[in-house]
Amino acid sequence: MSSQFHLLREQRFRPFFLTQFLGAFNDNLFKNALVVLLTFQAASWTTIKPELLANLAAGIFILPFFLFSATAGQLADKYDKAYLTRLVKVLEIAIMVVALAGFLLHNLATLFGALFLLGCHSTLFGPVKYALLPQHLHEEELVGGNALVEAGTFVAILIGTLVGGLLAAAEYGDLWIAGGGILVAITGYFTSRGVPPAPAPEPGLKVNPNPFTETWRNIGFARENRPVFLAIMGISWFWLYGALFLAQFPAYAKGVLGGGEGTVTLLLATFTVGIGLGSLLCEKLSGGHVEIGLVPFGSIGLTLFGLDLAFASPAVLPAGAPLAIGAVLAQPGMLRVLLALLMLGVFGGFFIVPLYAMMQSRSAAGHRARVIAANNILNALFMVTGALAAGALLGAGLSIPILFGVAALMNAAVALYIFRLVPEFLLRFIVWLLIHSVYRLRTEGLEHIPENGPAVIVCNHVSFVDALVIAAACRRPIRFVMDHRIFRWPVLSFVFRHSQAIPIAPAKEDPAMMDAAFAEVSAALAAGELIGLFPEGKITADGELCPFRPGIARILDANPVPVVPLALRGLWGSMFSRKDGPALSRPLRRGLFNKIELVAGAPLAPETVSIPGLQVQVAELRGDWK
Repeated sequence: MSSQFHLLREQRFRPFFLTQFLGAFNDNLFKNALVVLLTFQAASWTTIKPELLANLAAGIFILPFFLFSATAGQLADKYDKAYLTRLVKVLEIAIMVVALAGFLLHNLATLFGALFLLGCHSTLFGPVKYALLPQHLHEEELVGGNALVEAGTFVAILIGTLVGGLLAAAEYGDLWIAGGGILVAITGYFTSRGVPPAPAPEPGLKVNPNPFTETWRNIGFARENRPVFLAIMGISWFWLYGALFLAQFPAYAKGVLGGGEGTVTLLLATFTVGIGLGSLLCEKLSGGHVEIGLVPFGSIGLTLFGLDLAFASPAVLPAGAPLAIGAVLAQPGMLRVLLALLMLGVFGGFFIVPLYAMMQSRSAAGHRARVIAANNILNALFMVTGALAAGALLGAGLSIPILFGVAALMNAAVALYIFRLVPEFLLRFIVWLLIHSVYRLRTEGLEHIPENGPAVIVCNHVSFVDALVIAAACRRPIRFVMDHRIFRWPVLSFVFRHSQAIPIAPAKEDPAMMDAAFAEVSAALAAGELIGLFPEGKITADGELCPFRPGIARILDANPVPVVPLALRGLWGSMFSRKDGPALSRPLRRGLFNKIELVAGAPLAPETVSIPGLQVQVAELRGDWK
């Protein structure tokens, strides 16, 4: 996991990370301190009930996301993001001065005005924050960078919430809150000065001040790329799901676990630590690339541990409530509750980090910030909808544990709907599961596979999962040409069909299928796609390369494109190979986590390719390790 933490030493990342961390900390310090202050000292400020004040404060903070996200996205595409970062920090200092005035004047309207302005501050920084990462990080660093940002944000939220509560309870707490907020904002400004330039992708953009038409336009940008839009919908659903759980913690701690304020802090800290761990583990599990196969894995965990939290919750309020933390922890089943909450956070990290990275990497650079603005708008809309739905269900008589269970089942339904619309999520999950449960894959030379344009990839054929191993290693989609019998294999057929593999049969068996396959290959190459080919035409029965068939020559005659030779090492003898009999005749005969390798050679110009020469190159790449 050291690969992501080295970013904290890099000037292109560290100042930005510290700036966003301090901003998230300050937002939550002031917001939570104000809510605590109004909850326990409401009578000295207003005649409005404390419960209403808390909800009003939450609504005031989130309102700017609806009003100004579209404008924020335009500004982030029009101006240098490093310049905007510093501007936002200056605004934060001014906002905290307004908050100080509100405390000194004992004026609730001024304090709510400062809270609204802090919401504006977060709204303006959101598109800058996520659109800046792809400009300063390499593709293989994007997951790690997002993981650090997400983990840092949740830690900042936790610490800010705790410190805000402590300051609100202290003597002269109002002055401590305002003074601390000003100090943090000034520190954030100085860290922002170290953020390297991030030039505007569209400096000539004319800003549309109408938030309604521009919001619709931003959503239109997001909808141009269906996987990106569905990633946004997945992110928004996560924020609904997570916010629903977080919002119930105070009532759950008091009315279900029988605890007090310390129990609320314990629940929040457990969930936050889980999110941080899951986010950081993402970089390790994804191999440093944007691995959307982790998204289904995350959704499964969110459902299972959401249900487990519902079932693990006490059915009867413990006697003697409110209890101290020690007494709460001593209750039977409490460790299971905390474990479920921790794992909810971990799997939430698995779910959210790849979606953020996917949204950034696949959205067009020219309007990436506006796509992120659309994401922020939908996030806010989903969170408000979730809060209203949770309130309605609780008002109808549902208990909080049952509400958790209903949310978990809804999560499963939403996940299945998204994965049905975009099978790529499930395909990558199946491939990721194979590579991380049966094999340990090492790669070499994959930079030779072109990032754009057509090419034919050729490889030795050792097992029934060769195509899946190559697909797991190569982030660019590959359309494999494969024997129609392997194409129809149970379970794997789902993967092959949805990855648009091309089934082929020998000419003597089905000449029409063979001609259709070559026609499909030509169409795919003409469209700039990658074609994967196993020139042997069959899986080896003895571990050695079979003679290459003439199909590759026919493809290159019709489509003169580069050829990239690959070689698989270590798959001979695995349960999916034909060593000592049919595949799967001896499951797990080599155990789990077998070491395998995929090696790529330099691309070959089509006019230099000969079938015997290509076979020699693949054999040399493979070497002696079958």
